[in-house]
Amino acid sequence: MSIAEERIERLHALAKQATADREFDRSREYVRLARRIAERNRCGLPREFKRFACSNCDVYLRPGVNARVRTQNGHIVVACDCGELKRYPYRD
Repeated sequence: MSIAEERIERLHALAKQATADREFDRSREYVRLARRIAERNRCGLPREFKRFACSNCDVYLRPGVNARVRTQNGHIVVACDCGELKRYPYRD
């Protein structure tokens, strides 16, 4: 694991904790920094990080706190407070 990937994992944990503490501005900065590191070092973000970070407002999503998660016609729909929707397929 490279230094960039370790840093992204650490920022993921920090963003998750900041959202749990309802400090959304700090969470937003952690997500933006992690994305910048991934772009600069050409390494991807982990799947969990991509799925639980809003692509519109950059805040880390936590179901029940600032996101709503529903199932609909074979998809999981994650809705952020800003109005952004993400849909992921699932199998029964």
